[in-house]
Amino acid sequence: MIGRNEVVQALDADLAALAHGRQRWLRDDVLGLLLHWGMRTSPPYTDVRAWEDRVTADGWTPGHWVDRAVQLHAGYLVFASFHSRLGYVRAWPSEIPGSPVTRRDFLGELISAAASRGLKVLLYMTDDPKWHDEDGLGSLDSAAYSAYKDRPVDLTTRDGFGEFAADNFAEVMRRHPDLAGFWIDKENAHWRRTGLYDRIRAERPGWILACNDPDLPSADTAMDVVCPGVTTDVPLPRVTESSFTVGGGWWYDGSDPEVDHVRIIRRIVANAGSSTKSLLGFGSRHDGRFTPNQEAFCDFAAAHLDGIGESPGGTEDFFLDTLSRSEERPGPTTARTPSGTASPHPAASEFTPHHSSEGTSS
Repeated sequence: MIGRNEVVQALDADLAALAHGRQRWLRDDVLGLLLHWGMRTSPPYTDVRAWEDRVTADGWTPGHWVDRAVQLHAGYLVFASFHSRLGYVRAWPSEIPGSPVTRRDFLGELISAAASRGLKVLLYMTDDPKWHDEDGLGSLDSAAYSAYKDRPVDLTTRDGFGEFAADNFAEVMRRHPDLAGFWIDKENAHWRRTGLYDRIRAERPGWILACNDPDLPSADTAMDVVCPGVTTDVPLPRVTESSFTVGGGWWYDGSDPEVDHVRIIRRIVANAGSSTKSLLGFGSRHDGRFTPNQEAFCDFAAAHLDGIGESPGGTEDFFLDTLSRSEERPGPTTARTPSGTASPHPAASEFTPHHSSEGTSS
């Protein structure tokens, strides 16, 4: 458990965030849904207008994702369309050229639908341009972005793409103030060099910043959420999040793998007992629905979690309230609630962090 000395060493602002600030809603939640959905969803599209027409004709609405999140007792959704393996599509209107963009504001619709049910939305952001020409797609338009910036910028380089992504961070903050934050798949040197995180903190101090980069410097307290294995050498405050697929790959590839219902439930419960958030990866089809096996899992899990919801829930509040009032904590302790135990030690064997941009995800 977090000791007195560690608390004393934490920055005042960090302790406030831990106990009362922007992290409160996330610490109160047990799990979230990670939704990969874009132009490379099967069957893949190369033209953004054709893709947008397809998903609209198929009847996509944010309601199905939100309904499933509520059934699964989830508190948040991570929307991953601006993804290196899904065509870099920004599923919201944008004035910034450089990658595919939709006319319809799918992101805004999801934020509104989620808010109406008490849920939060984080926006997935990638820093990785290396898949820009996968299968000859040519998803990034350096010429258009260079004209927009009035100087040459190569989006196929990490620095050039970092600048492009940073502009998109800023535009999203301006146009979608009800978003709850960003979920960042790997970091980019341009963002650190230009003070992007400080800008986000200044303009949207209540937003969450999540990152799965294992190279995150231990001295950086910008991130609220990190993946297992990164939390051991970093100062307060951090939320540990375990991201894994329910079944199959991160996005829908046309297949329907079996889902091990019991294993997933056990993983959720074990994570909750370790004060670790479970981020369940679903590969949505164009119409917004999951594969039949994933849908069946949702039905099973909804019924099961209804019965045990009190046990995995409520493992954070008591500890945080006690921490904020405590004068001393002599030695390691375990904060208990009537419904569970909060532990700082994740069950390492259960964790499969979301693939980084060097792997198959981004």
